[in-house]
Amino acid sequence: MPRLTLDRSLDEVQLAQRRTPREDIVGERLAEDSGPSTGPDSDGNGQQAPTIRFVQADGPFQRYERCIDVGGRDPRDPTRREVHEVIDFELPPGTWRFLIHRAVARTLRRPPRAGKMPWWAPSQRPDPRAATVLGLLATLSLTLGYLATLLGRTMTFAADEFDASKTAQSVVLSTARIGAILAIVLTALADRKGRRLLLLTSLLICIGSTALGSLTPNLAGLALSQAVNRGALAAGGVLLVIIVAEEMPAGARAYAVSLLAMTTALGAGMALWILPLADLGTRAWRILYAAPVLMIPVVVHFARLLPETRRYVRPHTRLSITKRASQLWLLATAMFLYNIFNGPIPQFQNDFLHDERGFSAGAISLFVLLTSTPGGIGIIVGGRLADTIGRRTVAVVALVGGTILVASQFALSGPPMWIAATLGTIVSAAVVPSVMVYWPELFPTSLRGQANGVVSTTAMAGSVVGLLAMGTLADAFGSFAPTMPVVAIGPMLMAVLIVARFPETAHRELEDINPEDLQIGEAADDPSRSPQKHPASPG
Repeated sequence: MPRLTLDRSLDEVQLAQRRTPREDIVGERLAEDSGPSTGPDSDGNGQQAPTIRFVQADGPFQRYERCIDVGGRDPRDPTRREVHEVIDFELPPGTWRFLIHRAVARTLRRPPRAGKMPWWAPSQRPDPRAATVLGLLATLSLTLGYLATLLGRTMTFAADEFDASKTAQSVVLSTARIGAILAIVLTALADRKGRRLLLLTSLLICIGSTALGSLTPNLAGLALSQAVNRGALAAGGVLLVIIVAEEMPAGARAYAVSLLAMTTALGAGMALWILPLADLGTRAWRILYAAPVLMIPVVVHFARLLPETRRYVRPHTRLSITKRASQLWLLATAMFLYNIFNGPIPQFQNDFLHDERGFSAGAISLFVLLTSTPGGIGIIVGGRLADTIGRRTVAVVALVGGTILVASQFALSGPPMWIAATLGTIVSAAVVPSVMVYWPELFPTSLRGQANGVVSTTAMAGSVVGLLAMGTLADAFGSFAPTMPVVAIGPMLMAVLIVARFPETAHRELEDINPEDLQIGEAADDPSRSPQKHPASPG
């Protein structure tokens, strides 16, 4: 277990602060066998007072203890006391300890103001189980990120092998979205069979269908394999967000979604790292489709470590989807409008850079990596702001500003193109945590999977419309730039819809947003209530 040993000379104010239970990344309480946290520093005989010991009352650590021994006066300054402090802590399994250990240790050494969380942490601290689940999902999201970006990043190279036009490419990319029907099936099953099982199933289907794509003899075969991939991919992405929303506290849901978006983006970056292999030959792009087979042992191992969500196993009311028709159509319409613009961008950006700007595969990888990586700033800041100031404000600003910047890059060249692409990525990235968190929030436990599958399918339909429109218009105009104002109408209308109709869900528990789940939970706790009135889903 990691240990921090701190020897300090503290004045009376500083000493009083260190002898007070912490309220930042950890909530402390005085241990039962501890010495007093206030009072004299020595007994009547001049002996040192007992050690003050604090343990975790609330926080993400698997084990935590902070001990303070107050010594004598500092010989260099009699107004200060010599203090020996030892902090033992251990992050729970599944968390990315190698990445966050240093930040945690720094915060434990130099605590922020009481009640304030460090900038890198959620605004409400999770418990150890939630931290473990978030870490495991972050690992699994790497696979989803790689698989999600693969078709768009390799389409231009597959088109070279099969001698396909932009219109033919847009048809293939659109056809792949037909697999969204599979997403509805898988997510609906998650409401009956459990989140964990269907997440693993979705990931394995993704990998298998992608590997088959490496063997396809023609563009139609690639479209078919990717149709299966896209359906399972959508289901996997939906289930990641559902699981994290059902486990995280109310003040950390958007933050958790932003963190998963970051690791998904990292997985997408993995595809870009090896994209230069596509320059090795006309058929070399197939290597990228075969590579995910190596991920199978990792996916199986980490998916098995996931617990079933607490809200799923808790008794909950089973409802018909018609009971939430208004929320379903609201969110589905918004995502349809969003993807008319944002769906085609990753697919056609490579084509734009390759054909209109003369970039090689290596240059495309460099451009995408350098302009996309700063998007992590927008994701993290957007997630934190969505949990503090609210989802709607962040979403609208990110939608309008991000769309304008992203669209402008297709009319620019040279440094202005790089700048517009980078700023557009940062601003538009804040849409992800501020909007995606609505998906699980607006529906009760028994409908969360099914409803999110429908929303995901509608979002894919928006991508199909955008892909067909952008591909057809680009062929007609001979350039992507004139198509941008047309497809940009979608996210602008979505911003209007959010202002007019979306509720604010920040700081609210899922049971507060969906009182049906609260009712059955109260019935389970109160024997005087009849459980027959609230039939529970199996689980």
